[in-house]
Amino acid sequence: MAKVIDLKTYRDHALDQRIFGPWAKRFGEVYTHTAVLPDLGLTTLYALALPGDFGSAAFYELIMGILELGPADNFHFLDNDHRMRIVDCHLFLADQVRFELMYRLEWITDFGPRTLPLVEMVLELAAAKEIARSAPAQLAPSHPEYSQYQELLYGDKEAFVRRMLPAALEAFKKLL
Repeated sequence: MAKVIDLKTYRDHALDQRIFGPWAKRFGEVYTHTAVLPDLGLTTLYALALPGDFGSAAFYELIMGILELGPADNFHFLDNDHRMRIVDCHLFLADQVRFELMYRLEWITDFGPRTLPLVEMVLELAAAKEIARSAPAQLAPSHPEYSQYQELLYGDKEAFVRRMLPAALEAFKKLL
């Protein structure tokens, strides 16, 4: 009897391998095309939140896989439009990962794109950015600096949260 192959399952598996195959090697964790920020493991989240080449390379692997632009090593051979799109996606995703890290520390409240699949954030970047603008990360009332944060204007509040990243990285490292 012939073996029946579910084409959707096969396509989804091939998609997952193309997009997250490099992450499986890099982080030792398996993700699918439906992965959202809360799905990221602690060590993966921490590595992606750190500034530097390691996290950047991982983001490029993800983004270029989603956009079907080949391996991250090909980045410098792409045309300027593709490179700019990748960098734009990288900066946005890095922000969202860092907010997720602060969310898990209970330093910030829920933020807009938290439950969007990573693939969707890349493919629908403009829509994801709009969601982020409409529901930005906000400092949790339980945070010790909340009263200082409350006195700031809207735009300054976002900058205040972003400046907390080094302290958040140190605090999160203790959880690992």
